Amino acid sequence: MTRTFTRRTSRWAAAGAVTLVGALVLAGCGRSDAPTGGGEGGGGDAIDDSPATGTVEVWAMGNEGEVLDELAAQFEEENPDVTIEVTAVPWESAHDRIATSIAGGETPDVTMLGTTWVGEFAATGAFEPTPEGLVDESSFFEGSWQTAVVDEVAYGVPWYVDTRVLYYRTDLAEQAGLEPPATWEEYTAFTKGLQEAGAEWGVSLPPGGFDSWQYVTPLAWQQGGDILNEDGTEFTFDTPEWEEAFAFYTSFFEDGIAEPRRMEGGEIEQAFIGGEVGAFYSGPYHVSLLLDQGGEEFADQFGVAMVPGADSRTSFTGGGNLAVFEDTENRDASWKFVRWLSQPETQLSWYEISTDLPSVQSAWDDPTFADDPYLSVFGEQLQDSKAPPAIPTWAQVSAVIDQELEKATRGETTPADAIATIQQQATSIGTGQ
Repeated sequence: MTRTFTRRTSRWAAAGAVTLVGALVLAGCGRSDAPTGGGEGGGGDAIDDSPATGTVEVWAMGNEGEVLDELAAQFEEENPDVTIEVTAVPWESAHDRIATSIAGGETPDVTMLGTTWVGEFAATGAFEPTPEGLVDESSFFEGSWQTAVVDEVAYGVPWYVDTRVLYYRTDLAEQAGLEPPATWEEYTAFTKGLQEAGAEWGVSLPPGGFDSWQYVTPLAWQQGGDILNEDGTEFTFDTPEWEEAFAFYTSFFEDGIAEPRRMEGGEIEQAFIGGEVGAFYSGPYHVSLLLDQGGEEFADQFGVAMVPGADSRTSFTGGGNLAVFEDTENRDASWKFVRWLSQPETQLSWYEISTDLPSVQSAWDDPTFADDPYLSVFGEQLQDSKAPPAIPTWAQVSAVIDQELEKATRGETTPADAIATIQQQATSIGTGQ
């Protein structure tokens, strides 16, 4: 599978797949060096440190599903009486497959989840809350840990993380005499400078449409705006912060800095390498893609930097979580496997196998990340990254943002009117809690 951030997160936000889970909601339906301590939730008896036994069935999506067997074999070596059975599930069918398994009462023991699915599926009552003391929530990046929390209860744990940073052509920036931008004002000047140095488009941004909320939402967060009020009961889109986020985002299209069309996976790499595009936002997998496609000589022509910001430099965070089903027939072994996957040394091994970034902060102290000029920036960005709230209706609400942002970038509506529409429709949809 082509490892692109947009592709992975798009599977999580498939709005059309909410219906079945919504119906379910209405129907009512180890080791001593692991992170330890308290946390939100508390899913029954604590998990001890004895060896795991029995069989644990795990569903994992995409590339993770294809290579998890290799890591699971290490757990089986440490726990000779356990068998980990991994089923690889394509992202295209994963959401519906999980929903169907819940409806039919035929779930596996453990499943991988896209982070924006957690609230939706947790609302069905299908997941067991994370046992008290299984892991230490403070050992994870805060933005990542919150993706597992629904109504102050943790369901599972973050497995790996992704965040978005700014990729830019260092040669064009040097030619323009510019340093990577830290503020919005510098960002506008930087992207214009890249155009003056030869790029046709200063930055590539999706002009609305599918999953574009991931690009504009951080602009609201950076000013102190948010999606829900403090008690999580009401949407807060109708604020100056959201209107300003839309206005700033659309300015890149109004000023001719960003091309008014979406560049898909595969296309953006070649446009960037060829100098047609001076900058774009993406996750860590694009480093290897650019080095592979651009050749050794291209390594000196691009760099990565934290996203520019307003009051903060907050970026979007995603990744994959692990959850244990309430109906598991091997509860203890399932949670022991999840706990083992959360250990720093295991996460380092997992990176070598999958190139997925660790969710546990201490793993980033390893030279693999700390000394890498690209990966170290992602580690820094993860200290200031955020995910949308884990609510069952997020796929529907985010689709409205996508729709209105596209109208705004085309000049079919104003930022103020777009935000008013989002507020009205989101309120009508509700939080689903």
